[in-house]
Amino acid sequence: MKCSAFFMPTAREAPKDAKIMSHILMIRSGMIKKLSSGIYALLPLGYRVVRKIEQIVREEMDRIGGSEFYLPVLIDGELWKTSGRWFDMGPELFRLKDRNEQDFVLAPTHEEVFTYLLKDHIKSYRDLPLVVYQIGLKFRDEIRPRYGVMRGKSFIMKDAYSFHRHGDEASLDKTYRDMAEAYRRIFLRCGLETVPVLADSGAMGGSQSEEFMVPSKVGEEEIVKCDSCGYSANVERATSKLDKQEYRDLGEIQLIETPDIKTIEQLENFLDIPSTQMIKTMLYKVYNPRGEKEYVIVLIRGDLEVNETKLKNYLGAVEISKVEFDESLRELGIPIGFAGPVGLDEGKVEKIKIVADESIAGIKGAVTGANRENYHYKNVNEGRDFTVSDFVDLRLVKEGDRCPVCETPLNIFKGIELGHIFKLGYKYSKAFSVEYLEQDGSTAIPLMGCYGIGIERTAAAVIERHHDDNGIKWPITVAPFHVYILPIKYTGKMKEVSERFYSEFANRGYEPLLDDRDLRPGVKFKDADLIGVPYRVNIGDKGLADGKVEVVVRDTGERIEVTVERLVDFVCDKIEEDFKRYSSL
Repeated sequence: MKCSAFFMPTAREAPKDAKIMSHILMIRSGMIKKLSSGIYALLPLGYRVVRKIEQIVREEMDRIGGSEFYLPVLIDGELWKTSGRWFDMGPELFRLKDRNEQDFVLAPTHEEVFTYLLKDHIKSYRDLPLVVYQIGLKFRDEIRPRYGVMRGKSFIMKDAYSFHRHGDEASLDKTYRDMAEAYRRIFLRCGLETVPVLADSGAMGGSQSEEFMVPSKVGEEEIVKCDSCGYSANVERATSKLDKQEYRDLGEIQLIETPDIKTIEQLENFLDIPSTQMIKTMLYKVYNPRGEKEYVIVLIRGDLEVNETKLKNYLGAVEISKVEFDESLRELGIPIGFAGPVGLDEGKVEKIKIVADESIAGIKGAVTGANRENYHYKNVNEGRDFTVSDFVDLRLVKEGDRCPVCETPLNIFKGIELGHIFKLGYKYSKAFSVEYLEQDGSTAIPLMGCYGIGIERTAAAVIERHHDDNGIKWPITVAPFHVYILPIKYTGKMKEVSERFYSEFANRGYEPLLDDRDLRPGVKFKDADLIGVPYRVNIGDKGLADGKVEVVVRDTGERIEVTVERLVDFVCDKIEEDFKRYSSL
């Protein structure tokens, strides 16, 4: 490709809303263009990179026996109603109607479609196991789209699905492991080291899931990891060994005045009592899959925080949010800041469900709100002064908590989620009544798995990992071009040699970009560094007079003088070495 014919609108500056390097460099290099919040067009340079990543994904999916489909993104809403996710997914799901008032969705994923399609083709145990996949557009109405293609409303995803004989957990485990290994290879081939972590399955459902994270200070996900035993989990899923406290009965419960003391920190200072001796009471408004609202009181030790994902999953809720002061007072008779499990308004208590973290099981001599403004209770004992039907893990893990496996202090770091694999179980096959004949003639429902990768997000993660102050440094496997041919001036001998190199690289099956623009050399050098082609060939009159050109390695900055006769062989050997290095990972 020649620059004069290639649409590549590079820019010296990025928009003010571009905050992270991948977003900045994708805009500046002319990879993407913003259409509206969370929606970006892929321009030619960006699309070339995306196609390279897609091809790596295809090769690895095909290697483990996947069959590729291409499916529509406009999906009959009845399929989503059948699975229940029309109601479960909440406002992230794009819902729309056609001219006949029929419900449709813009698919955020394709469990329903694949299950519906394959229902008529999975008829015998001989048809299983089966692995299918596609690469295509997905849509989610993100509440806060940001960071360019890292979190958008429209994005390209590879989603794969596996179907297995009923009860054949070993078969599902094998495909799950095959996918995990394929994901590791995919990301390594793209130049990324990933960390697999236990994750929350969310609206997807299922018994087990893992996310593949790239550690990054700009990541939106927090990862909990034990450096001793290797335990790792998304902070939404992570758990830790609970530090048990020693409690003793301090006598009868006492009502005490605490004017304008609303927070745990204020209460600690006012009473000179540690937060581990307190019961923090949080009030939530919860919506179930039928859209019905209920109120929930969550009790947790004063030094801990509520993990709202764990709470949401425990309650089977579609959406949860903290109750505001006025609503709490009006509906529950509880002033926020002075809430507690003792002395609830008997006329309103039937509206409230109480959920407790394991940390307050057996607590004695505790301090908690009295459900009266400016008052708290002292000497509160669980079991005597209030009761809870069940204690569950609702804690948000924090740095330094003890590993649940080996009790070593845990570390927390940020990461970018690139892939997610799920064991779905029977949620979708049961909902769509998928049945096949077993060997003994009985009917059975297949077991399922689901496996996704964000394609554009992977490209952005590569940039976050491979860049410098001047621009992108693409690994050879996903680079938009392999070699950038840069004549100082596109005239005379420089033009002749450039054209010859261009033809020879192309004839050997490599992808050259020839900068034939009539621009100052400095502009060309800046663009070359910005777009990050792995190898650059600088061609100038002075060098040609000695029969030499200069090769610049973008990744290391190394500059090598090479004779004109050896140039193509030299660069091709370098490119092949790079490809072999990535393919052997």
